[in-house]
Amino acid sequence: MPTYITLLDFTQDGIENMKESPERLEQVDELTRSLGGEPLGFYLTMGHYDGVYLYEAPDDATATRGAIQTAMGGAVRTETLRAFDEDEYRDIVEQLP
Repeated sequence: MPTYITLLDFTQDGIENMKESPERLEQVDELTRSLGGEPLGFYLTMGHYDGVYLYEAPDDATATRGAIQTAMGGAVRTETLRAFDEDEYRDIVEQLP
């Protein structure tokens, strides 16, 4: 199953209601599972982004749907990246001309 990295920025609403964020994370995990995916981890981060959510999803469309549904909650803005593991990376490089 493809792996995705979603970079998170808290909105003003998310910051004002920070104590609710663990419950929101549980809801995102449930959403990921309901879409046929698997949560792999969450990290609160320092720097440009406030957090990172790692997960697997069946395909790009499903991952995008989950990211949009998460952002619709109003607590975060998201940017999602498709991640290729080392084996996938090696396959990609091997196929270069």
